[in-house]
Amino acid sequence: MEFFENQTRTELSELGEFGLIELLTKNIEIKNASTIKGVGDDAAVVDISTDKLLVSTDVLVEGVHFDLTYTPLKHLGYKAVVVNLSDIAAMNGKPEQITVSIAISNRFSAEAIEELYEGIYLACNRYGIDLIGGDTTTSKSGLFISITVLGKAPAEKITYRNGAKKGDLVCVTGDLGAAYIGLLILEREKRVFEANSEMQPDLEGFDYVLERQLKPEPRLDIVAKLDELKIVPSSMIDVSDGLASEIIHICKQSDTGCRLFEDKIPVDYQTEEIAKKFGLVPVTMALSGGEDYELLFTVPQTDFETVKNIESVSIIGYITDKAEGMNLITKDEKIFELKAQGWDAMLNKEKI
Repeated sequence: MEFFENQTRTELSELGEFGLIELLTKNIEIKNASTIKGVGDDAAVVDISTDKLLVSTDVLVEGVHFDLTYTPLKHLGYKAVVVNLSDIAAMNGKPEQITVSIAISNRFSAEAIEELYEGIYLACNRYGIDLIGGDTTTSKSGLFISITVLGKAPAEKITYRNGAKKGDLVCVTGDLGAAYIGLLILEREKRVFEANSEMQPDLEGFDYVLERQLKPEPRLDIVAKLDELKIVPSSMIDVSDGLASEIIHICKQSDTGCRLFEDKIPVDYQTEEIAKKFGLVPVTMALSGGEDYELLFTVPQTDFETVKNIESVSIIGYITDKAEGMNLITKDEKIFELKAQGWDAMLNKEKI
């Protein structure tokens, strides 16, 4: 069973490729002055003015990155956009345009693809993004979605992973681990359904963690807040593969070490309670769960007084010399070396 909301069915063969493209793009409205030409020609035209152009691409593959048993197509479309916007946020930039390419099999109806695009347009409208192009083609093995996002930032404000310095504060937005707990709940209910199709899913009381898994949000609000406060992070990355993996990326590229403190890592109360019911250590979910799409960044200690007062930002540690290694200090003051144990797309599994 797959999660399609619209039960009306128009075969894709009835529309053809160009008919489908017209159906999906007929109501596009341009939102950004930098979009000179969008859908409808051989290529889009974008004015990047004096800023630097930021470009990122993600590919989502059915059965690897999403499961349509429990993922509504509208949520999938929304999330597919958001994960790309998060990459631009992680560069301290502003996303403005996307292209969307999909490969679809004949098991999908035109109405199902419209649901997918409803989610795509919802994300575009919420974050002021223009859909300016893409492609559609046939797939013999499920659904494939490839989104490329274009963004911009002044050269002096672009933030890379390699700029962390000894003594810098390590900061993270929001809370961590909830998306992975949401995935555990969905996978549990899928197994129950497969064992007995008469059983209804038991999702009551899990709203927050399910939303974090199915409908994450990019932290463009924090990028805007840092700009307002005239803070340019020394390094930044989004938390897509787990906190441990991401801080290791920053430390390796910056040629530094770090110390993170377990009692400073933000974990939502519901995430903590559900993790315990699964017999899991909550901080493990934060370190290794992934798909939170929060921002992990470093700033000089001189920014402490400003950063500590930003809502939804936690200071969780500091950058050290490379020789000191990358470590977690537990609540009982034990030292553990951080390991990258998050999502591995090539292995198609969480390494927890």
